[in-house]
Amino acid sequence: MDTSLIPKGQPQPSLDEATRPLRLSVVVPVYNEVESLPRLVEAIATAVQPTDFDYEIICVDDGSRDGTTALLRELALSRSDLRGVLLRRNYGQTAAMAAGFNHARGDVIVTLDGDLQNDPSDIPMLVEKLEEGYDLVSGWRKNRQDAALTRLLPSKLANGLIGWVTGVKLHDYGCSLKAYRSELVMDMNLYGELHRFLPALAFIEGARITEVPVKHHARQFGQSKYGLGRTFRVLMDLFTIAFMKKFLTRPMHVFGGFGLASLALGILLGSYLTFLKLVLGQSIGDRPLLILAVVLFLTGVQLFSLGLLAEVAMRTYHESQGRPIYRVREVVEQDR
Repeated sequence: MDTSLIPKGQPQPSLDEATRPLRLSVVVPVYNEVESLPRLVEAIATAVQPTDFDYEIICVDDGSRDGTTALLRELALSRSDLRGVLLRRNYGQTAAMAAGFNHARGDVIVTLDGDLQNDPSDIPMLVEKLEEGYDLVSGWRKNRQDAALTRLLPSKLANGLIGWVTGVKLHDYGCSLKAYRSELVMDMNLYGELHRFLPALAFIEGARITEVPVKHHARQFGQSKYGLGRTFRVLMDLFTIAFMKKFLTRPMHVFGGFGLASLALGILLGSYLTFLKLVLGQSIGDRPLLILAVVLFLTGVQLFSLGLLAEVAMRTYHESQGRPIYRVREVVEQDR
């Protein structure tokens, strides 16, 4: 680190801080992976040890029931580079990943699955790509070793849909092997199935994102935790991401817009029916148009009110957490 670039008056780093190796946290959510876990931990260490990274491995046990919990506890007590985070029950991969992020101490965080399908030997390559100036590097399982009909085709369709909705074009959203700058993930709160949408969330935060091909292996042990039952939850979260991307800080623009349109149409129809009744003397009580006018008017009032409530909730969300509505990449100024 060139300390001459640090403005005068700011704390100067010590020699150790200026020359210390990159701190890397490898986060692995695991659920019922008792057979894969020892090999996975050893493979990660083998991949990272030849580098000059100061690394740690964080395995998050998401309420396993096959002996993974006991094995992880045993491994964590016997290895200095491994920490086990044991969750009380099965919360899902998003919650497990969030727990790993919260316990990570590295400048760079790499995530991967615990089933040995991701190859830990790709970790140094991802970190090297990240250091080119990116905030997130996503893995692309270019030669994916999964069943074509049940996994590859649905995944391809989902990746296309997610890319179209979010505007972040990636070949493989579902690949867990990714590298992040720690300040990026620490600023994101994860819920539902949002872990697969991390690139889209990062894009909302103004992150620089790229994608690199990575190796992929067929599953050796256990069974896949993914099924068609997750499709509905993923679609709902996709709608959430689409809303956050466009209207997170201005929800009144979408709810209020639809509300005003509905109100205007309801008032227009009501005015027309009033003209028929008062001027032309026609009966309007049995006209479906009257019901439509009332429904449109009430719907408009409800949507407009919902927009106001969403504005209040948005301000509470940002202000209660001290979250700014903007992100600064860097500050450039002359030395003083």
